[in-house]
Amino acid sequence: MTVGVDDLLRLVDALPSVRRAEARDWTSFKVEGKGFGYLWERTRTVGLKQTIAEQQALVAERPEVFEVQFTAGGFGWVVVQLDLIDTEELAELLTEAWLLSAPQELRETHESELLAPGGLLNRT
Repeated sequence: MTVGVDDLLRLVDALPSVRRAEARDWTSFKVEGKGFGYLWERTRTVGLKQTIAEQQALVAERPEVFEVQFTAGGFGWVVVQLDLIDTEELAELLTEAWLLSAPQELRETHESELLAPGGLLNRT
């Protein structure tokens, strides 16, 4: 159960209207200017926007895979260990993070296809 950095980036790039920005230590993911994720390639981790309830549930269920990053604006960001998650679960978390950040019109246009069985995995 491991997701490679290239696999993660393919999933991110399959999401509509996403822009990646490289910084010295991380790569940020934004949809229409709103951040929903960060990749730290050196540590093979990704931080993803979630609801606070989802953040707490993930960390409580599998603390070896997920850790609390921070909470802000009613959202709970979670750090995901890429070496301990499978592609399908990561695709689901990326989709949720994207949906929490995308403008309403963009969400409405793409939500049903992204949430369909296989959703994001069918786009890569």
